[in-house]
Amino acid sequence: MPAPENESAAFTDPPPLPQQPAVVAQSAAVPEPAAAPEAAAVPEPTATAAPRRLPRAVGVALATAGLLAVTAASAAVTVAVGKPDGRPAAAPAPRATAAATAPASAGASASASATPSAVPVPVPTAVPTEPAPASTVKGTVSGGKHDGDLRYFLLPIPAGGESYGPADGMAMTRDDVSEMFGKPDDIDTILSRLGYRDGATRTYRTADGTAEVTVTLLHFGSADLASRFVQGYTVKSQEAIDIDGDPNAHGFRRKPKNEAYTGSMTGISSQGDVQYTVDVEVKGTPDKALLNDLMKRQREWLASGG
Repeated sequence: MPAPENESAAFTDPPPLPQQPAVVAQSAAVPEPAAAPEAAAVPEPTATAAPRRLPRAVGVALATAGLLAVTAASAAVTVAVGKPDGRPAAAPAPRATAAATAPASAGASASASATPSAVPVPVPTAVPTEPAPASTVKGTVSGGKHDGDLRYFLLPIPAGGESYGPADGMAMTRDDVSEMFGKPDDIDTILSRLGYRDGATRTYRTADGTAEVTVTLLHFGSADLASRFVQGYTVKSQEAIDIDGDPNAHGFRRKPKNEAYTGSMTGISSQGDVQYTVDVEVKGTPDKALLNDLMKRQREWLASGG
Protein backbone atom coordinates (compact mmCIF):
# COMPACT_ATOMS: atom_id res chain seq x y z
CA MET A 1 0.00 0.00 0.00
CA PRO A 2 1.28 3.54 -0.69
CA ALA A 3 3.54 5.29 1.77
CA PRO A 4 1.98 8.27 3.59
CA GLU A 5 3.12 11.78 2.79
CA ASN A 6 5.86 13.47 4.79
CA GLU A 7 4.83 15.55 7.76
CA SER A 8 6.74 18.23 9.58
CA ALA A 9 6.73 19.07 13.25
CA ALA A 10 8.10 21.92 15.34
CA PHE A 11 8.76 22.75 18.96
CA THR A 12 7.27 26.25 19.28
CA ASP A 13 7.81 26.80 23.03
CA PRO A 14 11.52 27.66 23.35
CA PRO A 15 13.43 26.36 26.34
CA PRO A 16 15.97 28.84 27.77
CA LEU A 17 18.97 27.59 25.81
CA PRO A 18 21.89 29.64 24.33
CA GLN A 19 21.47 30.88 20.79
CA GLN A 20 22.72 28.58 18.05
CA PRO A 21 22.59 28.77 14.23
CA ALA A 22 19.64 26.91 12.74
CA VAL A 23 20.25 23.65 10.96
CA VAL A 24 17.25 22.05 9.28
CA ALA A 25 17.21 18.68 7.59
CA GLN A 26 14.44 18.01 5.12
CA SER A 27 13.17 14.55 4.36
CA ALA A 28 12.50 13.59 0.77
CA ALA A 29 8.89 13.24 -0.35
CA VAL A 30 7.81 9.70 -1.06
CA PRO A 31 5.53 9.62 -4.16
CA GLU A 32 2.59 7.29 -4.15
CA PRO A 33 3.19 4.40 -6.59
CA ALA A 34 1.18 4.45 -9.82
CA ALA A 35 -1.52 1.82 -10.23
CA ALA A 36 -0.06 -1.37 -11.66
CA PRO A 37 -1.40 -2.50 -15.11
CA GLU A 38 -3.49 -5.63 -15.22
CA ALA A 39 -1.40 -8.73 -15.67
CA ALA A 40 -1.95 -12.46 -15.98
CA ALA A 41 -2.44 -14.25 -12.69
CA VAL A 42 0.76 -15.72 -11.32
CA PRO A 43 1.29 -17.93 -8.27
CA GLU A 44 1.46 -15.87 -5.10
CA PRO A 45 5.04 -15.85 -3.70
CA THR A 46 5.81 -17.03 -0.22
CA ALA A 47 5.74 -14.13 2.25
CA THR A 48 9.11 -13.14 3.69
CA ALA A 49 9.73 -10.89 6.65
CA ALA A 50 10.79 -7.39 5.66
CA PRO A 51 13.64 -5.84 7.61
CA ARG A 52 12.42 -3.60 10.37
CA ARG A 53 13.37 0.05 10.57
CA LEU A 54 13.24 2.75 13.17
CA PRO A 55 9.74 4.14 13.67
CA ARG A 56 10.28 7.49 11.95
CA ALA A 57 12.88 9.49 10.04
CA VAL A 58 12.95 13.14 11.07
CA GLY A 59 15.11 16.23 10.71
CA VAL A 60 16.04 18.36 13.74
CA ALA A 61 17.25 21.96 14.02
CA LEU A 62 18.40 24.14 16.92
CA ALA A 63 17.09 27.60 16.04
CA THR A 64 18.58 30.96 17.07
CA ALA A 65 16.18 31.33 20.04
CA GLY A 66 16.92 27.81 21.28
CA LEU A 67 13.98 26.16 19.46
CA LEU A 68 13.93 22.54 18.45
CA ALA A 69 12.35 21.97 15.03
CA VAL A 70 11.44 18.50 13.87
CA THR A 71 10.35 17.31 10.45
CA ALA A 72 8.70 13.90 10.71
CA ALA A 73 8.05 11.35 8.00
CA SER A 74 6.60 7.91 8.59
CA ALA A 75 6.32 5.35 5.80
CA ALA A 76 5.21 2.04 7.23
CA VAL A 77 2.69 -0.46 5.92
CA THR A 78 0.50 -2.62 8.11
CA VAL A 79 1.00 -6.27 7.28
CA ALA A 80 -1.52 -8.86 8.40
CA VAL A 81 -0.06 -12.34 8.23
CA GLY A 82 -2.19 -15.31 9.23
CA LYS A 83 -0.54 -18.12 11.15
CA PRO A 84 -0.90 -21.54 9.53
CA ASP A 85 -2.41 -24.42 11.44
CA GLY A 86 0.60 -26.35 12.67
CA ARG A 87 -1.20 -29.68 12.90
CA PRO A 88 -0.19 -32.27 10.26
CA ALA A 89 -2.91 -33.75 8.08
CA ALA A 90 -4.02 -37.19 9.19
CA ALA A 91 -2.82 -39.99 6.88
CA PRO A 92 -5.50 -42.50 5.72
CA ALA A 93 -5.18 -45.95 7.26
CA PRO A 94 -4.18 -48.67 4.74
CA ARG A 95 -6.99 -50.90 3.64
CA ALA A 96 -6.87 -54.67 4.03
CA THR A 97 -7.35 -56.28 0.57
CA ALA A 98 -5.75 -59.67 0.91
CA ALA A 99 -8.06 -62.66 1.26
CA ALA A 100 -7.20 -66.31 1.58
CA THR A 101 -9.46 -69.22 0.68
CA ALA A 102 -9.03 -72.52 2.52
CA PRO A 103 -8.85 -75.64 0.22
CA ALA A 104 -11.90 -77.93 0.18
CA SER A 105 -11.57 -81.25 1.98
CA ALA A 106 -13.46 -84.54 1.47
CA GLY A 107 -17.03 -84.23 2.75
CA ALA A 108 -16.68 -80.49 3.34
CA SER A 109 -18.65 -78.02 1.24
CA ALA A 110 -17.89 -74.74 3.00
CA SER A 111 -14.88 -72.47 2.25
CA ALA A 112 -13.30 -70.09 4.73
CA SER A 113 -11.95 -66.57 4.07
CA ALA A 114 -8.99 -65.29 6.04
CA THR A 115 -9.55 -61.81 7.54
CA PRO A 116 -6.35 -59.76 7.77
CA SER A 117 -5.53 -58.10 11.08
CA ALA A 118 -5.95 -54.29 11.30
CA VAL A 119 -2.76 -52.24 10.72
CA PRO A 120 -2.14 -50.01 13.77
CA VAL A 121 -2.04 -46.26 13.02
CA PRO A 122 0.49 -44.39 15.17
CA VAL A 123 -1.13 -41.72 17.33
CA PRO A 124 0.99 -38.54 17.56
CA THR A 125 1.88 -37.58 21.08
CA ALA A 126 2.02 -33.98 22.24
CA VAL A 127 5.56 -32.65 22.26
CA PRO A 128 6.08 -30.35 25.24
CA THR A 129 7.16 -26.91 24.13
CA GLU A 130 9.88 -25.00 25.90
CA PRO A 131 8.47 -22.01 27.79
CA ALA A 132 9.52 -18.63 26.46
CA PRO A 133 12.65 -17.47 28.26
CA ALA A 134 11.94 -14.94 30.96
CA SER A 135 13.19 -11.44 30.31
CA THR A 136 16.42 -10.58 32.07
CA VAL A 137 16.20 -6.79 31.66
CA LYS A 138 15.55 -4.93 34.89
CA GLY A 139 14.80 -1.37 35.85
CA THR A 140 13.69 0.73 38.79
CA VAL A 141 11.91 4.06 39.17
CA SER A 142 11.79 6.38 42.18
CA GLY A 143 10.55 9.94 42.26
CA GLY A 144 10.30 10.06 38.47
CA LYS A 145 13.94 8.97 38.01
CA HIS A 146 14.44 5.82 35.95
CA ASP A 147 17.46 3.56 36.39
CA GLY A 148 18.58 0.25 34.94
CA ASP A 149 17.84 -1.02 31.44
CA LEU A 150 15.48 1.41 29.68
CA ARG A 151 14.02 -1.47 27.66
CA TYR A 152 12.37 -2.65 30.87
CA PHE A 153 10.06 0.38 30.72
CA LEU A 154 8.76 -0.30 27.18
CA LEU A 155 5.01 -0.99 27.25
CA PRO A 156 4.60 -4.79 27.54
CA ILE A 157 3.36 -6.57 24.41
CA PRO A 158 -0.27 -7.66 24.91
CA ALA A 159 -1.24 -11.34 24.87
CA GLY A 160 -0.97 -12.80 21.38
CA GLY A 161 1.08 -9.88 20.04
CA GLU A 162 4.23 -10.57 18.03
CA SER A 163 7.41 -8.55 18.37
CA TYR A 164 9.42 -7.45 15.38
CA GLY A 165 13.00 -8.06 16.40
CA PRO A 166 14.09 -8.95 19.95
CA ALA A 167 11.20 -9.52 22.33
CA ASP A 168 12.84 -7.22 24.90
CA GLY A 169 13.11 -4.41 22.34
CA MET A 170 16.26 -2.67 21.15
CA ALA A 171 18.55 -0.25 22.94
CA MET A 172 19.28 2.91 20.94
CA THR A 173 22.76 4.40 20.63
CA ARG A 174 23.35 8.06 19.85
CA ASP A 175 23.85 7.08 16.22
CA ASP A 176 20.43 5.37 16.23
CA VAL A 177 18.79 8.50 17.62
CA SER A 178 20.65 10.66 15.11
CA GLU A 179 19.41 8.46 12.26
CA MET A 180 15.85 8.59 13.60
CA PHE A 181 16.01 12.40 13.53
CA GLY A 182 17.50 12.64 10.05
CA LYS A 183 21.18 13.02 11.09
CA PRO A 184 21.28 16.83 11.52
CA ASP A 185 24.67 18.37 12.23
CA ASP A 186 23.68 19.63 15.70
CA ILE A 187 22.00 16.48 16.99
CA ASP A 188 24.84 15.73 19.40
CA THR A 189 24.63 19.27 20.78
CA ILE A 190 20.87 18.98 21.18
CA LEU A 191 21.07 15.64 22.97
CA SER A 192 23.86 16.87 25.24
CA ARG A 193 21.93 20.00 26.26
CA LEU A 194 18.90 17.87 27.06
CA GLY A 195 21.06 15.54 29.14
CA TYR A 196 20.31 12.57 26.89
CA ARG A 197 21.29 9.28 28.52
CA ASP A 198 19.90 6.41 26.42
CA GLY A 199 16.95 5.24 24.35
CA ALA A 200 14.91 2.11 23.60
CA THR A 201 12.34 1.09 21.01
CA ARG A 202 10.15 -1.88 20.12
CA THR A 203 7.60 -2.57 17.39
CA TYR A 204 4.97 -5.28 17.65
CA ARG A 205 1.95 -6.50 15.73
CA THR A 206 -1.33 -6.96 17.59
CA ALA A 207 -2.79 -10.45 17.99
CA ASP A 208 -5.49 -9.85 15.38
CA GLY A 209 -2.92 -8.58 12.87
CA THR A 210 -4.75 -5.30 12.29
CA ALA A 211 -2.27 -2.84 13.82
CA GLU A 212 1.43 -2.22 14.30
CA VAL A 213 2.53 -0.34 17.42
CA THR A 214 5.95 1.25 17.94
CA VAL A 215 6.97 2.59 21.35
CA THR A 216 10.10 4.75 21.61
CA LEU A 217 11.61 5.96 24.89
CA LEU A 218 14.26 8.68 25.23
CA HIS A 219 15.91 9.10 28.64
CA PHE A 220 16.91 12.68 29.48
CA GLY A 221 18.76 14.31 32.37
CA SER A 222 15.68 15.40 34.32
CA ALA A 223 11.90 15.50 34.24
CA ASP A 224 12.05 19.16 33.21
CA LEU A 225 14.28 18.44 30.21
CA ALA A 226 12.08 15.52 29.12
CA SER A 227 9.05 17.80 29.37
CA ARG A 228 10.79 20.47 27.29
CA PHE A 229 11.23 17.97 24.50
CA VAL A 230 7.44 17.53 24.44
CA GLN A 231 6.43 21.20 24.77
CA GLY A 232 5.27 22.94 21.62
CA TYR A 233 5.54 19.78 19.48
CA THR A 234 3.25 20.00 16.44
CA VAL A 235 2.95 18.02 13.22
CA LYS A 236 1.87 19.83 10.08
CA SER A 237 -0.57 18.20 7.65
CA GLN A 238 -1.92 16.01 10.46
CA GLU A 239 -5.04 16.38 12.56
CA ALA A 240 -4.35 17.28 16.20
CA ILE A 241 -6.20 15.01 18.63
CA ASP A 242 -6.50 15.04 22.41
CA ILE A 243 -4.95 12.37 24.59
CA ASP A 244 -7.47 11.55 27.32
CA GLY A 245 -6.17 11.80 30.87
CA ASP A 246 -2.88 13.53 29.96
CA PRO A 247 -3.15 17.30 29.41
CA ASN A 248 0.59 17.54 28.69
CA ALA A 249 0.47 15.02 25.84
CA HIS A 250 0.07 15.78 22.14
CA GLY A 251 -1.68 13.53 19.66
CA PHE A 252 -1.77 13.57 15.87
CA ARG A 253 -3.69 11.52 13.33
CA ARG A 254 -3.22 11.06 9.58
CA LYS A 255 -6.23 9.75 7.71
CA PRO A 256 -5.45 7.87 4.48
CA LYS A 257 -6.81 9.11 1.16
CA ASN A 258 -8.43 5.73 0.69
CA GLU A 259 -9.71 3.37 3.38
CA ALA A 260 -7.70 0.58 1.76
CA TYR A 261 -4.49 2.46 2.61
CA THR A 262 -2.65 2.79 5.92
CA GLY A 263 -3.54 5.49 8.43
CA SER A 264 -1.41 6.45 11.41
CA MET A 265 -1.50 8.11 14.82
CA THR A 266 1.27 9.49 17.03
CA GLY A 267 1.19 10.37 20.71
CA ILE A 268 4.03 12.11 22.52
CA SER A 269 4.40 12.85 26.25
CA SER A 270 6.78 12.34 29.16
CA GLN A 271 6.76 10.68 32.56
CA GLY A 272 9.52 11.68 34.94
CA ASP A 273 12.83 11.90 33.09
CA VAL A 274 11.66 9.72 30.17
CA GLN A 275 9.97 11.05 27.03
CA TYR A 276 7.82 8.50 25.23
CA THR A 277 6.31 8.33 21.76
CA VAL A 278 3.67 5.83 20.64
CA ASP A 279 3.11 5.33 16.90
CA VAL A 280 0.14 3.30 15.66
CA GLU A 281 -0.44 2.21 12.07
CA VAL A 282 -3.67 0.58 10.91
CA LYS A 283 -5.59 0.02 7.72
CA GLY A 284 -8.07 2.83 7.13
CA THR A 285 -8.87 5.74 9.47
CA PRO A 286 -7.37 5.12 12.93
CA ASP A 287 -9.61 5.18 16.01
CA LYS A 288 -8.01 7.54 18.52
CA ALA A 289 -9.38 5.45 21.40
CA LEU A 290 -6.62 2.93 20.66
CA LEU A 291 -3.92 5.60 20.99
CA ASN A 292 -5.50 6.94 24.20
CA ASP A 293 -5.35 3.48 25.76
CA LEU A 294 -1.75 2.85 24.71
CA MET A 295 -0.58 6.24 25.97
CA LYS A 296 -2.31 5.72 29.31
CA ARG A 297 -0.79 2.27 29.82
CA GLN A 298 2.68 3.44 28.81
CA ARG A 299 2.47 6.36 31.25
CA GLU A 300 1.36 4.08 34.09
CA TRP A 301 4.13 1.59 33.31
CA LEU A 302 6.77 4.33 33.44
CA ALA A 303 5.32 5.70 36.67
CA SER A 304 5.15 2.39 38.52
CA GLY A 305 7.83 0.28 36.84
CA GLY A 306 5.43 -2.66 36.71
